[in-house]
Amino acid sequence: MDVQEEQLPSPPEPVLDELEEVPVLTVRDTVLFPGAMMPITVGRPSSLALVQSLGENRSLAVVSQLDAHVDTPGPDDLYPVGTLCVLHKVIRVPRENLLLFCEGVSRIRTREYTAREPFLKARIEKIPDLEPEPSEELEALRQNVLSLFQQIVAAAPNLSDDLASTAVHITEPGRLADWISGTLPSLSPPERQELLAQPDGRTRLNAVHRHLTRELELLQLRGRIQSQVQGQLSQSQREFYLREQLKAIQKELGEGDDTQQDLEDLRQKIEAAGLPEEPKTEAMREFNRLSRMSSGSPEYGVTRTYLEWMAALPWSTSSGSKIDVKRAREILDEDHYDLEKVKERILDYLAVLQLRPVLKGPILCFAGPPGVGKTSVGRSIARALGRKFARISMGGMHDEAEIRGHRRTYIGALPGQIIQALRRTGANDPVFMLDEVDKLGRDFRGDPASALLEVLDPEQNSTFRDNYLDVPFDLSKVLFITTANVLDPVPEALRDRMEIIPLEGYTEQEKVIIAFRYLIPRQIEENGVTAENGVNFTDEAVRFLIRRYTREAGVRGLEREIGSICRKQARRIAEGASGATEATPALIEQDLGAPRFRPDTEVAGRTRRPGVAVGLAWTPTGGDVLFIEAGRMPGGNKGLIMTGQLGPVMQESVQAALTWVRHSALRYSIDPDLFKNTDIHIHVPAGAIPKDGPSAGITMATALLSMLTERCVRPLLAMTGEITLTGEVLPIGGIKEKVLAARRSGVREVILPADNEVNVREDLKTEQISGIEIHYVKSMDEVAKLALEPGS
Repeated sequence: MDVQEEQLPSPPEPVLDELEEVPVLTVRDTVLFPGAMMPITVGRPSSLALVQSLGENRSLAVVSQLDAHVDTPGPDDLYPVGTLCVLHKVIRVPRENLLLFCEGVSRIRTREYTAREPFLKARIEKIPDLEPEPSEELEALRQNVLSLFQQIVAAAPNLSDDLASTAVHITEPGRLADWISGTLPSLSPPERQELLAQPDGRTRLNAVHRHLTRELELLQLRGRIQSQVQGQLSQSQREFYLREQLKAIQKELGEGDDTQQDLEDLRQKIEAAGLPEEPKTEAMREFNRLSRMSSGSPEYGVTRTYLEWMAALPWSTSSGSKIDVKRAREILDEDHYDLEKVKERILDYLAVLQLRPVLKGPILCFAGPPGVGKTSVGRSIARALGRKFARISMGGMHDEAEIRGHRRTYIGALPGQIIQALRRTGANDPVFMLDEVDKLGRDFRGDPASALLEVLDPEQNSTFRDNYLDVPFDLSKVLFITTANVLDPVPEALRDRMEIIPLEGYTEQEKVIIAFRYLIPRQIEENGVTAENGVNFTDEAVRFLIRRYTREAGVRGLEREIGSICRKQARRIAEGASGATEATPALIEQDLGAPRFRPDTEVAGRTRRPGVAVGLAWTPTGGDVLFIEAGRMPGGNKGLIMTGQLGPVMQESVQAALTWVRHSALRYSIDPDLFKNTDIHIHVPAGAIPKDGPSAGITMATALLSMLTERCVRPLLAMTGEITLTGEVLPIGGIKEKVLAARRSGVREVILPADNEVNVREDLKTEQISGIEIHYVKSMDEVAKLALEPGS
């Protein structure tokens, strides 16, 4: 057969759009047409950097290489015409590659390359498609192209019938030519590129018509050759037939091969796994497919791995022992001091579980600053329940597949972390800790927090469906526990599914008890010292450590300092010293250096001059004291100056406080004309740290009043509360953290809004507020009366 090829005529100079700069993705032997969606696999460092740089604007130019063998193509190695496309989805595949799903938008011509590193960027011009005017001749050509394409789709086994049905609904000649050009496998990359460079729709359709005619003739010739050899037994079929006969003979002789024995062992594992009805039906269906496959088939390993996962999961295996509420209480008290709310909630759960064995597990969330025992208490709960323990750190997790798993169509697919952890524990009812849910990420790979909604919903997780397994797995028996330092980053829908149990922090006395019970014995053992040659910590030494070297809600820093002292002792022993050493303040300063904090003098020293007040602030690490300084200077041009990186909410508190002070000036013997010729400056030290929150109003007003009346704030007094323009004091949150911070800083008196008295009564124990006098106020006048020293 004589098949002739005609060169496409040179396209006319198109009318080009305004120049714009876009990143350029270089591809080998690939041409993306406008209107087509195409998966593109990329692995070059420049291509990976390009994908990572895309923000909300996901536009990029896809340009093909002149030579596919060039590994690092430059502008001279690329065709001048490409396609402007939109990146819809990115999937990570093995070997650090990415699978991009790009949709072509329009033809473009690269005019000037503006960057080469880390990836190519170019200024481009869009090439508008030139659609011809409708005519009978054009309609006849379109119908001929459709007819040829339908015949090719019907004759080619590798083309889907959906392609032909899609082409029928395309009426524009240019779009039809692009669609067929992108789906016809017989077109070479240069031929596709030539079609892409042609903006005229009629010319492209004529060229596609010639290609289709040639392809149909080749398919018909291939069919005639195939029909001549039809009925003959191919070599592969003959080998398969002989193998089946050999298997039958071996079976009669009792000489089954290793593959058959492995399949039988796998079938017995599936039977013994105790799968529910739907998973068992799916597993046996896949097993029957596996038994009919050749061991050399690419699907054999994938299917076998899937069945091994199905057989290894604890579908009906539980780890829980007989429930003993009294013994559980002893274990919880043995492992952790305090944490009464957590212990009471777990004991309540055990009591109900003892009366009603079929009970869905609660979803608990331990929220509090670092070092208060959120993670470690999970292991104690598992020991108290007699269950296995599993833990996943959610910090920095960005990919939704980490929760739900990958679909089996991907190479190297695996179940998500939930199913993997259940397989490791070997039980369907472990205590499952999801650590740091407030640090979950979110990007183009999905939203793990949304995937957790099904996992942490007792009404849905009984039918949790992992993408890899694709069958329901019952998670209702699992006791899920999450931890978070701050609840604000946790999505509202996820927070609604969890029972929040706050762990605010410890007082000094509680830290002393925890140090002697847990921290000191653990550090002595970990650092190799013994009771005979170790460090003897006294109550005074531990309190010195707490007051002078740590300022935290938890005990992580305290344990770190105790460990440092034990290591110093280990070094002294290694250098020849003998006998135990008593930890005194002098020895602590020798081992750890100068004290970092002086809580008994800092607050009193800062308030010795007018214009300085001490506030209380909530932080993710528990709570802290905040010094507010007010000053004035002659001028009046600048008015109110605020420094210290104050957030918008705190700035509004300053303005409200100043308004109240000016309104109440006469009551406090302040000349109202003073504000006309005076600039007022409010400063919050530690200016490198951003500060914001709705609880500094009364502190701001007190500092201003102290500065203007030249009356000092009483020493060792701190306050927190918001103020209105009329001088009312409003309630605020974080009471426990703030009061504990005041106690750590040596404060002796605290001013709180009257409406927060119930929080003090319910959240704080008597020993936590011992040594602190708390004043409850309703108005700013009461605050001023309590806070300011008498005038001269």
